[in-house]
Amino acid sequence: MAGKEQFLQVLVRDNNVDQALRVLKKKMQREGLFREIRARESYEKPSEKRAREKAEGIRRARKLARKKMQREGLLPAPKKKVFGGSR
Repeated sequence: MAGKEQFLQVLVRDNNVDQALRVLKKKMQREGLFREIRARESYEKPSEKRAREKAEGIRRARKLARKKMQREGLLPAPKKKVFGGSR
């Protein structure tokens, strides 16, 4: 075996399968499984792969720079999301 296998495990509490599915999907999203499945569905040319990886790197660098500027007070911090707004 070339790579090590990791198994995701989700516990179903009180027969609440819907909540367990939500937790499983969130874990899969965090692990990057959906992106990997989509990437393996079709062939990606090496030139397209280089362009995609370069764009992802630029995006990451811009995000890091933006966060650093926010920490230093040069940019305003993003607005906080309010959940359950019926008060």
